[in-house]
Amino acid sequence: MNAPDPVRVLLVDDQPLVRAGLRVLAADHPDLRIVGEAGTGDDAVRLTAELRPDVVVMDIRMPGMNGIDATRLITDATRGTPDTRVLVLTTFDDDEYVYGALRSGASGFLVKDMDMDDILAAIRVVAAGDALIAPSVTRRLIEDFAAGPPTRPGTPAPPATINGITDREREVLTLVAHGLSNAEIATELFITPATAKAHVGRLLTKLPARDRVHLVILAFNTGLVTPRPHPPRGKRF
Repeated sequence: MNAPDPVRVLLVDDQPLVRAGLRVLAADHPDLRIVGEAGTGDDAVRLTAELRPDVVVMDIRMPGMNGIDATRLITDATRGTPDTRVLVLTTFDDDEYVYGALRSGASGFLVKDMDMDDILAAIRVVAAGDALIAPSVTRRLIEDFAAGPPTRPGTPAPPATINGITDREREVLTLVAHGLSNAEIATELFITPATAKAHVGRLLTKLPARDRVHLVILAFNTGLVTPRPHPPRGKRF
């Protein structure tokens, strides 16, 4: 059996040392291939169009166009084609950046003080179309996100209800919206993890969602799941 094609990655960061660290580490993993590097948001958009990477690892604060605006342009341009997914990797874990990244179509959000091997693992997760943010963080961020203002001016309002899915798929979507993993969904519904994964896959096909994170957003925006108040908190993440 032939090995699967490696995940093609574009590194975007204005700090050459950050790009070099990821590039050197990825070189030891044959399932990952760095196909290009950029130091600005403008170059990220241009190189994504040229190289069609599977994953763009995107910084936020860069000269000129920032990473959130670059993410929006990339995800808008690749919608309806084999997806290029964006993984935001930044020094700053402020919620404003997280919300901005998700609203712009990013498939995940990481901070640079994570272990480098965990960052490489996250690239694989995003390439596979799965969620990146840990369930406990997903619940907090998406509930805040869903309760916030519309995505951006000119964005169509989300549908009032979710149609075209089965009752079981609706159950699965509800559990996804509460941040449960496939294994946790399987336990909750007394099904196998493979069956849970299949249900999530069908939801991604039937609904206008790029990945698992955006299934969560859709569930909240349509009222299938409603935000729950949470107590005041200190430092986030």
